[in-house]
Amino acid sequence: MTDTVVDWIDIFTRPTYKHIILESMQYCMQHKGLKIHAWVLMSNHLHTIVSCEENVKIGNIWRDFKKFTSKKILATLENDTTESRREWILDRFAFRASNDNRLKQYKCWQDGNGEQLIFSDDYLQQKLNYIHNNPVKAEYVNTPEEYRYSSAIDYTGGKGLLEIELIV
Repeated sequence: MTDTVVDWIDIFTRPTYKHIILESMQYCMQHKGLKIHAWVLMSNHLHTIVSCEENVKIGNIWRDFKKFTSKKILATLENDTTESRREWILDRFAFRASNDNRLKQYKCWQDGNGEQLIFSDDYLQQKLNYIHNNPVKAEYVNTPEEYRYSSAIDYTGGKGLLEIELIV
């Protein structure tokens, strides 16, 4: 799955907003049957390789995840007087909502999930490498395992921020 903030706004440059995503993913794993195999949170998008327990629909989990994180991000942003970009971000979120009849005030995430089914081991490895190398390509770090908001460290024998299920 790939989920992107509207207008590619760099909301996840601040730890407060990153932790909303982490806590929400953790909640979905503990209470909704989500299994996370790989992930990376960039400044304006989230890549994941996920599955779920039997008799659970991944689409339902992800819909709820995006809805909850949107509300939490917006509530936090509205009250965050230290965020220098606050008015601009809220304006962009409001503009995107004005083009969507389903929304009243703000829109945080772009529509869709960029969902792709993984159909082979080679394709899985390609996606895993793409996810973990995203921060290297963006020149945030030199090696994937250096990036804190990713599962790359888990794949090198370390312990990341989320309890993931490794793909072996």
